[in-house]
Amino acid sequence: MKKVYFILVYTIIFFNSNLFSNEKNKILKVGLLAPLSGEYKDLGNSLLYSLQLALEEIDDKNVIILPRDSGFNNKDKLNSAVQDIKAQGANIIIGPLNYEEFDQIKKFNNMIFISPSNINPEFTNNVISIGISLESQLIALADFIKKQNKTKTLIMFPKNNYTNLINEKLTKVNLKFKTFIYNPNPEVLTSEIEKLTNYTQRKRNLELRKKMFEDKEDPQSVKELERLQQLYTLGDVDFDSIIIIDFGNSLKSVLTSLIYSDVNQEKVLFSTINQWFDESIFYENTIKDLYYPSINYKEFKKYNKKYFNKFKLNPNEITILAYDALGLIYYAWKNNNNIKSINDFSFKSKIKGKIGTFSFKERKVTQELKIYRAANNKFTKF
Repeated sequence: MKKVYFILVYTIIFFNSNLFSNEKNKILKVGLLAPLSGEYKDLGNSLLYSLQLALEEIDDKNVIILPRDSGFNNKDKLNSAVQDIKAQGANIIIGPLNYEEFDQIKKFNNMIFISPSNINPEFTNNVISIGISLESQLIALADFIKKQNKTKTLIMFPKNNYTNLINEKLTKVNLKFKTFIYNPNPEVLTSEIEKLTNYTQRKRNLELRKKMFEDKEDPQSVKELERLQQLYTLGDVDFDSIIIIDFGNSLKSVLTSLIYSDVNQEKVLFSTINQWFDESIFYENTIKDLYYPSINYKEFKKYNKKYFNKFKLNPNEITILAYDALGLIYYAWKNNNNIKSINDFSFKSKIKGKIGTFSFKERKVTQELKIYRAANNKFTKF
């Protein structure tokens, strides 16, 4: 009789435990690590707003966001925020924003972090980075350049804290392109690019060529001299396409120096990495066509418009990644009826988000990016 009683009690406990577990699995709690105070609080609030938009689109009352102030590069705040989220029953978190903070969260090995960082696209311990990785951009550019029948590509990037990282990325994607590392100081940059493009010799070539026709009066010579008078240099550079891995004013300085060194835009294809559709590039009038891989421009504009209509503010660009992160988490949760480990994100099929299409092969995040052209004061998909 005691044995029967024991079995009955065990069955009741087991049933209630499963019932509690099933009820728990019906609620998806997602933490958010964001700088909700201090210098970067506007970014933190923008992330919160983006998740509010994502929640409205998901339209599932069983999804709960647990935002916590993690500061910015603040170890104590970060650890306290993660522990608080964990205490609330969540095992998955959006954040942290910075790759430098990954070492701090690795110790929470029973939790999963979906970060907007773009530094490392591989699954790292308990972290998945869904930012627009340099690897994804280089793959898209290499494919584009090949289709344009360009065979002598040069990759340019500045000497700074990220130089070694860029070299590592280039090795990983196994591109056989030549590289040129330049000094970001504009005063030094111009002379370096003059050497790269053999500017002095090409200018001398032009002067020598013009002298050949200066004393001639036949129509053909006169016409050739008139043509030469319109040129700044004579001769081609040793590349037919360029990938510039740089941003903002530094990128503009490189573009200006290349044009100053008379790199022929009709023969050389100019490309760079994701600029988040920065319209200030339009004011760089020296460049006719600039190509780069990017997220879905149409969806990006729709997201920005929806965000502005809702909050009367313009979103920080990174917030669209948080928006997609929540959609990704929700998909994994519905697909697996739960989220137990980082392996639940090893999807066999591709996932479509606001920024574009994700692939999760071999525990690595890859974005399928489109090529856009900045020309005539507008962005167009190429």
